[in-house]
Amino acid sequence: MKDVKTIINEVSEQMDMAIMYLEDTLTHIRAGKADVRLLDGIRVDNYGAMVPINNCAAVTTPDARTIAIKPWDKNMFRVIEKAIIDSSLGITPENNGEIIRLGIPPLTEERRKQLSKQCKSEGENAKVSIRNARRDGIDELKKAEKEGLSEDFRKDGEEELKKVHDKYIKQVEELLAKKDKEIMTV
Repeated sequence: MKDVKTIINEVSEQMDMAIMYLEDTLTHIRAGKADVRLLDGIRVDNYGAMVPINNCAAVTTPDARTIAIKPWDKNMFRVIEKAIIDSSLGITPENNGEIIRLGIPPLTEERRKQLSKQCKSEGENAKVSIRNARRDGIDELKKAEKEGLSEDFRKDGEEELKKVHDKYIKQVEELLAKKDKEIMTV
């Protein structure tokens, strides 16, 4: 039989995972500013192995609207350019033979609203995951009660789960508000 503390720790861990996933997802949503993490999902063929761009090139942001990619091997210019063009990033790279530049275009009002909606959708998915984790925790507590846990401990555990749940939901709201502000700032 699991005790209340173990169940709450497991549920908190699941909720942490939902928050981490949301943070990761939100960083990949382009907010009109240059961020090297925009390239995290793009893989290039580096001598037979598919690797992230930052494993075969120096990736920097010289200013707020530009990402500069300086491949360590001259043969990688075409491969990196093709990977960026084929990606869902929607940015055309500029190559001057030394450096590949990605100019991050300013977002239109319509695109900002679209991205804001996408963020809200991701936030809702995170909230659903958090609620599911709480429900699983409550089910575990009920199961533990059948195995000998007292009803008072179960009720205390449910109260504690509610507090943990509320804390994580608030975290999601804060992340969404921060990202929304970032997207809507011109």
